[in-house]
Amino acid sequence: MDTDNIRLNITLPKSLVHLIDHMSGPRKRSLFIAEAVQLKVRQAQKEDLEKKLAEGYRAGYNESCEMASEFEAADLEGWDDY
Repeated sequence: MDTDNIRLNITLPKSLVHLIDHMSGPRKRSLFIAEAVQLKVRQAQKEDLEKKLAEGYRAGYNESCEMASEFEAADLEGWDDY
């Protein structure tokens, strides 16, 4: 994790803070929150990449089908021999 830290003032529900304190142990609240935020950011980045990849595959689908149909005769050439 980056050693350059910035102090933030955030507001969280009391029940969530108690849960964080219980899970993180004494005096490790900041580290726990930083790791949780990092995990959420990575998850969002992964979802964004998957969305872009899916859009790219869909966009290239028609082009792939057109190329396949153009070479269909060459692909089937010689199959009657078997």
